[in-house]
Amino acid sequence: MHDQSPLRAETWPMSRTCPFSLPPDYASLREHPGLPRLTGPSGRTVFVAARHEDVRAVLGDARFSSDRSHPDFPWMRVGETVFPGFRPSLIEMDPPEHGPARRAVAGEFAIHRMRELRPKVLCIVDGLLDDALAGAESADLVSALAVPMSGLVLCELLGMPTSDRQEFTTNTAVLTAHDSADADRAESFRSLIAYFDALCATKMIERPEDLLGRLAGHQLFSGGESRWSMVELCILLVVAGLETTATMTALGILALLEHPDQLALITADPGLTPAAVEELLRFFSVAELSLIRRATADVEIGGTLVRTGEGVAALSAAANRDPAAFADPDAFDITRDNRRHLAFGWGPHQCLGKNLARLELCIVLDTLFRRIPTLRLATPRDELRYVNGSAFSVSALPVTW
Repeated sequence: MHDQSPLRAETWPMSRTCPFSLPPDYASLREHPGLPRLTGPSGRTVFVAARHEDVRAVLGDARFSSDRSHPDFPWMRVGETVFPGFRPSLIEMDPPEHGPARRAVAGEFAIHRMRELRPKVLCIVDGLLDDALAGAESADLVSALAVPMSGLVLCELLGMPTSDRQEFTTNTAVLTAHDSADADRAESFRSLIAYFDALCATKMIERPEDLLGRLAGHQLFSGGESRWSMVELCILLVVAGLETTATMTALGILALLEHPDQLALITADPGLTPAAVEELLRFFSVAELSLIRRATADVEIGGTLVRTGEGVAALSAAANRDPAAFADPDAFDITRDNRRHLAFGWGPHQCLGKNLARLELCIVLDTLFRRIPTLRLATPRDELRYVNGSAFSVSALPVTW
């Protein structure tokens, strides 16, 4: 057993320069005997799980805690100086609290609910493309499609009145933008909290047939004291869903434009789009930074003993490029068997919105390339500006047709 793997000098997260390539050290992390250790942004050291089997083992083991409010949690909480006292719903819960809370919400993201939402997502995407096509024969698909689509779909999901949506999209744009000042982000956050508090209060009285209306009738969300749980859920959907979906939309379009042979497969047969989406999810793995855990007992992972109180960062992007799990893992191939990818995490905290993300990506890719078959990049890939943030993303995607 590798009781304490050697401490490496590098820090994590590691910066990237290209969305198509992982940090070079990820390969050596997978090859390291046992679990190596790196220094996290809090200054504390964490073990790193980079192999596919080790990442699954960490994320599926109930002895690893997700509760970032614990004083020993080995991570700097995202936004802790901007959002004091706020705990995102579900993702920071441990048993026994987590199970009932997740089950109360999970049905709202089931396949049949996504079928009901599908016509509205189609309408949103078509409307955004109508606007883009009405202008010059060029557009930035980050600002014109990816970002507004993810926001407007969330508005539909939560049953927001149409009159509220412009202010909501303005606040969420400030909240998720990489270059927003802390003071501006804090003000947008306070505005969203106040808005969701009022919205949830209304839903608890009126009980409409939408996500918040249905949750208001659940015992975990009924009563004035429990309204905050619904507000936390709304904020979770903003924090965990908007940026990741927008990032995957932009990167997915970029990948297909850069791989015309793969794009040709889905334009000839839209039945292949779901497989393309799964490959895009595996290839980019944009939500990796959320997968860190604290051991609540001594646990052996990959031949290394992780002691109580020590942290482990589960690198889903490294796991999704593990040659032991995927043949030729650095190749983008929509025909591969990629069902075991970990882009949505694994275990009890697997992404609640995975079906929604898949729905949005399938619709936007099918609709975009059907309506604009001559779409092409207006700026070479190497000249695009990328951002190392909570997700590695492209700040703009100029295209023409």
